[in-house]
Amino acid sequence: MPPMPIGCLDNQAVMGEGPKGAALMIVGEQPGDQEDLAGRPFVGPAGQLLDRYLEKAGVDRKDAYLTNAVKHFKFVQRGKRRLHQSPTAKEIDICRWWLESERAIVQPRLILATGASAARGLLGKTVSISKTRGEPIPLEDDSELWVTAHPSYLLRLDGEAKEKQTRLFEADLAAVKERLAELAG
Repeated sequence: MPPMPIGCLDNQAVMGEGPKGAALMIVGEQPGDQEDLAGRPFVGPAGQLLDRYLEKAGVDRKDAYLTNAVKHFKFVQRGKRRLHQSPTAKEIDICRWWLESERAIVQPRLILATGASAARGLLGKTVSISKTRGEPIPLEDDSELWVTAHPSYLLRLDGEAKEKQTRLFEADLAAVKERLAELAG
């Protein structure tokens, strides 16, 4: 049986949250199982990991607006478990209007895309994280886009690969913190 279209699944849209006028917007791929159940973005294991690294970088989550490129959790049912399925490029593109509307309301100075799906939702095209991370991408509204890995990626790694990617993630968050300070001053 083919997977159901993302908007037809038995779940809810998970809205972004945070202050209007936040200087920083953090965008993920899509809600996960726990985010869908709670109705809030970044509250599952990846969100908890993000919180730890934001705190370490000196970024207060309460000052940021958090959302996702796709607002519904895409999954396949396996017994009692709902297993994550990545959204297609078409699904990300269809949801882009929603993300653009959030940007227009919040008007962030800097946007951090966590993962390639989030970057696609903001740019309308697929980009390589390894080629775009660490440098700002100017956007048409004079804000900046920074791209990093999604924290769920770090959760799937171990050993040397995890150490390397964790260092890169920490460096990305430190650069975002530094750039936010520059933009504020």
